[in-house]
Amino acid sequence: MAHVKRGMAAHAKHRKVLKLAKGFRGRSSTCFRPALERLEKAWQYAYRDRKAKKREMRSLWIQRINAAVRELGIKYSAFMNMLKNAKIAVDRKVLSKLAMENPDVFKEIVGKAKEASKKSGIA
Repeated sequence: MAHVKRGMAAHAKHRKVLKLAKGFRGRSSTCFRPALERLEKAWQYAYRDRKAKKREMRSLWIQRINAAVRELGIKYSAFMNMLKNAKIAVDRKVLSKLAMENPDVFKEIVGKAKEASKKSGIA
């Protein structure tokens, strides 16, 4: 039976892991086993935080909309209700961007929502 050498494959795997672990502290950036453990943990954090990032962004959009709407004398929840009743379908991301970058357009949207809520007799 021929002798099988696997050193090259193992070395390539180790090199790949250590390349990914660059910048880690202590032995985690130079030794294979701790580097692999840290990498696995890092991937867990990355997976978890990709989900958390979406929640954080939505929260930020809501805060921005709330701040912009309060300047116009309305509460966030009342404003969202007005939008729904006026059948204005604009998501929070776009509303937040409008409030920040185009306050005039945002005021128009608020005005239309107010008009629609007055016509329907809600607010």
